[in-house]
Amino acid sequence: MSIRFEGTYTALVTPFRDEPGQPIDWAALDALVDAQIAAGVAGLVPCGTTGESPTLSHEEHGQVVERTVKRAGRRTQVIAGAGSNSTREAVGLAMHAERAGADAVMVVVPYYNKPTQQGLFRHFVEVAASVSLPVVVYNIPGRTGVDLAPETLARICASAPNVVAVKEATGNVLRAQRLAQTMGDRLVVLSGDDSLTLAMIAVGARGVISVTSNVLPADVTRATRLALDGKLDEARRAHLLLMPVHDAMFLEANPAPVKAALALRGVIKGAVRSPLVPVEDSTRAALAAALETFARSGR
Repeated sequence: MSIRFEGTYTALVTPFRDEPGQPIDWAALDALVDAQIAAGVAGLVPCGTTGESPTLSHEEHGQVVERTVKRAGRRTQVIAGAGSNSTREAVGLAMHAERAGADAVMVVVPYYNKPTQQGLFRHFVEVAASVSLPVVVYNIPGRTGVDLAPETLARICASAPNVVAVKEATGNVLRAQRLAQTMGDRLVVLSGDDSLTLAMIAVGARGVISVTSNVLPADVTRATRLALDGKLDEARRAHLLLMPVHDAMFLEANPAPVKAALALRGVIKGAVRSPLVPVEDSTRAALAAALETFARSGR
């Protein structure tokens, strides 16, 4: 549990083949992992929201984690998604990730069934107790329908020593600030929103779990590092140049836009699994324009 969480972590897409059944495109996944590592990201996060984990079968989920760990080959950290709205299932996913050789697991707040704060406390403590890996809590109430209160997170940390970080995706910089104030070095805060990374680092966050870095890993890594190093003028310029791309990534439900952006670059097919659908032509045009403008900026 000596792993250090800092920098840019890519919320990895799961590439699918554009054919009946949409099987996973393993060659594309391998190439994406290699490109991310070559660009210097701090780590990879397979099977999260951006990895379309809700539409992966249990077998596919395990295979994606295993493949990512194997391909990474200890060249970068792998934080395996292990979230579920069933505590029993989340425990199983976390234990599998540990057996597969992941460096840590990311566990999203249980969605749809809307547990109480006590239910959330018991869920995370039970999942954390099932593994020796570091656990990253993922709080995204806009998708899960329930917000993990800072007080509950503090209780979880007091009862589960291996809960060491939180992906904070409430869209609220004040929440990140409060966590930094109350938890100090006990809990690493990672931005869950690309557009808020600079602001969150300014109040104590140590990095980002990024969607945009699927497409621009070196540039997002650079912007994050400038902010962490306190080079505020350079960090601000780098962040603002990326903002139109960040915005374009969320013109429709993630990960359809980021997959479309990768497809525009010939990295993967843009296929997403139902109920998601490929982006509208207007979104595709906006993505192309944002990427072209960024390329012309010279950084």
